[in-house]
Amino acid sequence: MEQTTGNSQHIDWRAWLERWDQQQAGYLPSREKRFAVMLDALDVLLPASFVALDLACGPGSLSQRLLTRFPAARCLAVDLDPVLLTLGRHALGDMDGRLHWIEEDLRDPAWVNRLDGTQVDAVLTTTALHWLRPETLLPLYQQLAALIRPGGLFLNGDHLRFPPQQPSLLTLAERLSQRQEQAVIQQGGETWTRWWEALAQEPALAEAFAERERRFHWRDHGEVWQTLDLHEAALRNAGFREVGVCWQELDNRVLLAVR
Repeated sequence: MEQTTGNSQHIDWRAWLERWDQQQAGYLPSREKRFAVMLDALDVLLPASFVALDLACGPGSLSQRLLTRFPAARCLAVDLDPVLLTLGRHALGDMDGRLHWIEEDLRDPAWVNRLDGTQVDAVLTTTALHWLRPETLLPLYQQLAALIRPGGLFLNGDHLRFPPQQPSLLTLAERLSQRQEQAVIQQGGETWTRWWEALAQEPALAEAFAERERRFHWRDHGEVWQTLDLHEAALRNAGFREVGVCWQELDNRVLLAVR
């Protein structure tokens, strides 16, 4: 259910989505390149008409780019965050009936039931699965293996960490990421915290923010950041026949798995 109060018609939802994209790109300057690589994989490896699942979609930045590039595609966008889902629904709508929003918690094994047995040709996710502990991530990959049609794709764009036995690479990736965060502040860019604080001033979103606070108390443990090795092994164990990195900048990678 969409969580809004007050008059949402006066909110410039597309402007807020643009600010989201700008804020995200401040921390990850290669964000658009990472999106493009993921969409290139769909272009090369799938037919023109396909069904995709945007997993932990946020406000739909990836869904928007996917459906713009592939006019014959359809997309299911799944997330738990009532604020970001409200933003996405208002900013993007259903994109001519090709975008379907689903509000579900990926930690609940029953989330997949909302798809009513629908299989998909591709699952894509960006900057999201690092919140999940292994005991949640591994069963999720098992579910995705059953959800994706044979020959279909799973693509994860995220910081997939170097293992402890590669301490120099681990340190390099962490330090450069910290420098980028500092650059956002020094250059006067909008930080993650400031974006959320500004959006919270919209009265129409008061109920959605309260619900968001209730839903995400489990994130108190912080980000988990599983290593690349764990993701690759979990996908192979789930039944994906090809698993490998198709693009990377240090630990910022796109992991591709073929069902």
